[in-house]
Amino acid sequence: MAWLNGYGLAKRKECVTNMEFRTMENLGVKTSLLGFGCMRFPTNADGSINEEETLAMIDKAYQAGVNYFDTAYPYHDGKSEVVTGKALSRYPRDSYYLATKLPMWAVHSIEDAKRIFQEQLDRLQKDYVDFYLLHALNRERWNQVKELDVLGYCEQLRKEDKVRYIGFSFHDDYAAFEEILTSYSWDFCQIQFNYMDKDTQATQKGVEQAEKLGIPMIIMEPVKGGSLASLPEDVAKLFYAARPEESIASWAMRYVGSFDNVKVILSGMSAMEQVEDNIKTFADFALLDESEQKVIAQVAETLHNRVQNGCTACRYCMPCPAGVNIPGCFHVWNNYHIYENKQEAARRWKNEIADAQKASNCIKCGKCEQVCPQKIAIREDLARLQKELDEIAMSECVQWN
Repeated sequence: MAWLNGYGLAKRKECVTNMEFRTMENLGVKTSLLGFGCMRFPTNADGSINEEETLAMIDKAYQAGVNYFDTAYPYHDGKSEVVTGKALSRYPRDSYYLATKLPMWAVHSIEDAKRIFQEQLDRLQKDYVDFYLLHALNRERWNQVKELDVLGYCEQLRKEDKVRYIGFSFHDDYAAFEEILTSYSWDFCQIQFNYMDKDTQATQKGVEQAEKLGIPMIIMEPVKGGSLASLPEDVAKLFYAARPEESIASWAMRYVGSFDNVKVILSGMSAMEQVEDNIKTFADFALLDESEQKVIAQVAETLHNRVQNGCTACRYCMPCPAGVNIPGCFHVWNNYHIYENKQEAARRWKNEIADAQKASNCIKCGKCEQVCPQKIAIREDLARLQKELDEIAMSECVQWN
């Protein structure tokens, strides 16, 4: 392969000079700030990974200096690890860092963990994994980790040189994050974080806590699944007025990258245009200055003000006697009004909220309103959102057909 000859390696050196790199001081590891997330590869009509496009995108990123590639056992129905391993096999093994994850929801014994890890090595065609994560930890799964001594197994993998660094990815609240973070000597951790989610899940407080403990952070969902890459026109103009030559997505990336303890920002790229835009952002990377921080704050405030009601998903209204998923319905509805992404709203309304849980099942008993701390007119809002989201789903269905 051209990448393995002297010209190819020299060519890469020429291209990486401007890529932003950061050092994980506790590990002595230098990673590209831009990490390639391997969960949203381009796909064919049948849903399979388009390998030709994917390999071209990975080539482009690698050539530009990206040296951190993140996959996981379930991505693309198990095929992401296969394609990621195939792509990376064309490069010298010591020229990149490979991360994958142990699916804790599928681990009920250490034998499960052993079987899955061997399957991952086989898929990846690798002898070892650089960064190994316990996938999507929350309180329940953390208790499972402790009961099964999964970390003891991971430590054994490290002794056998099959895993170099041990960490976790996280989806729960700050209290759970703090407990997990302080209960083990982690090499790194991975959380969802962006300028709209700084007060949810691990929160900005979690970012600060990890820094105090000297635990480097890897960030996922910096553009919130694409929502912060394409904003409503009236909001986007705030960014364009400040930096007309930069993409909307670049602001989200630079916001996250302005935190010192953030060492890798994962981007789940699915098109070459996204790879090229990210390379532009992370070459000669610029921290947000004070005036740009104010623009970010203004954008976040503007987006938050588009929320239709103040549902905090506290779930005091649940269970609903009629089976309505009240906080789930409000979440889809509020997110649509924030980002005005009709296709995403239609997808979530169809796939995330079952028909039996939709607002149309409301019997208007009013029990939910009696206990709602936010004093939301729940019955009225459920009727509004059902009509609105049904219309959006219908219009998107017509476009797809």
